[in-house]
Amino acid sequence: MSLEVTMPQMGESVIEGTVTKWLVKVGDRVNEDQPLCEISTDKVDTEIPSPAAGLIAQLIAAEGETLPVGAPLAMIETAPGAAKPPPPIQAVARPVAIAAPAAAPPSAGRSVGAAAVDASRPAAEAPATTLRAVPARPASSGGPPRRYSPVVVRMAEEHAIDLGLVPGTGIGGRVSKRDIERYLEGLRAGTSQTARANGAALRQASEPPAGTDAPAAAPTSAPTVSPAGAALFRAPVYQPREGDTVEPFTRRRKLIAEHMVYSKTHSPHVGTVAEVDLTRLMALRDKHKSAFQSREGFALTLLPFAAMATVRALREFPRMNASVVGDSVVTRRDINLGVAMDAAEGLVVPVIKQADTFTVVGIAREIERLRRKVQEKTVTADDLGGGSFTLSNPGREGNLYGFAIINQPQVGILRMGEVKKRPVVVELDGADAIAIRTMMFLALSYDHRVIDGVLGNRFLFRSARILEEADFEL
Repeated sequence: MSLEVTMPQMGESVIEGTVTKWLVKVGDRVNEDQPLCEISTDKVDTEIPSPAAGLIAQLIAAEGETLPVGAPLAMIETAPGAAKPPPPIQAVARPVAIAAPAAAPPSAGRSVGAAAVDASRPAAEAPATTLRAVPARPASSGGPPRRYSPVVVRMAEEHAIDLGLVPGTGIGGRVSKRDIERYLEGLRAGTSQTARANGAALRQASEPPAGTDAPAAAPTSAPTVSPAGAALFRAPVYQPREGDTVEPFTRRRKLIAEHMVYSKTHSPHVGTVAEVDLTRLMALRDKHKSAFQSREGFALTLLPFAAMATVRALREFPRMNASVVGDSVVTRRDINLGVAMDAAEGLVVPVIKQADTFTVVGIAREIERLRRKVQEKTVTADDLGGGSFTLSNPGREGNLYGFAIINQPQVGILRMGEVKKRPVVVELDGADAIAIRTMMFLALSYDHRVIDGVLGNRFLFRSARILEEADFEL
């Protein structure tokens, strides 16, 4: 009996995964729950276990290929009656930097295979050239129509590639993400026949008719001109010199770059800052921190208070707890607060599910639980998925304030600044006076497609006032 192994659902917003490495080969006999391959998503790296014992009959997906959830990965020949539905993935996962939108368009990352791009090659070896749009080629009238995965289609649209020009190395000549990356590398290096043909066409189009005075050749630093006539910017490239250290992007750093660029290009970011007087809150914390430490076993920080203030403000302004879906705004029922945390392999954002059902102490316990999982590298895709708003606390030293990039598909992110004592003007008995107060800047980044300035300012103002009032039960 044949059993099909498919790409599992590994988190609420995960819609696809990349096969980074096969751990078995055709003909191998495997046991139930034995790891078959390593899968990488925009949230976690994990291993796919075998749903049953049997013999590996076929490896359908190639290493480096990105497939949607439910796509076939392999076929296993099992004994009669041994087949059963694949169990939900509960494997411990290695965190991937930042929880980002599943719809983020992939770019040239690490590829695997004989013709793959060498990700360990220093960045200085990759010539910086501008990609040119390739004119569409008429579809062939012979043979069956070619099928493409959503990832391949998105990459082709992003780089204006005619998929009919890309040789496919997958099953049945299917074009994979690896083929697109290799094709792009050829364009960058100027070795692609299509790139050379385009260049010849451009030169021919720019040459004056015979018998006329030819203009002087353009300098090599001039912008590249696309076939459509639009000038494309050619970015200058720094050439490493002796003594420089060249560190190629790791896979996680590539994901961070992709997600941040996607968010900035898709969401019109607006930032606003509030100054918050934390004097009353610091007194409350100092009053309870010793007893809290003895009772809970970890320190009471300002982060749980900021999280609670954010949750209360989100309850009052539900449009901040939303996502953009096509041409619609979805106001989310559950307030799932993501809390950005630093990890050895990059930033991750574990999520406190239904954070509005917790007390300050409950939120503190959840933050500590998730922090330990991040530190111990036992955080799962479920821990990182489903966030509806994000709170970021970059640290205490030298962090006056700053604007964070929105964590897609959310519409806002709140960033805490440095807590510092400063002289401020206060009113005492009807007169102005200078007093030493504990102050902090709170910065909000919001998506202007959904959030107008008035709403963003009201939400930030309310978050700040909740912190200043310090009306929290401990």
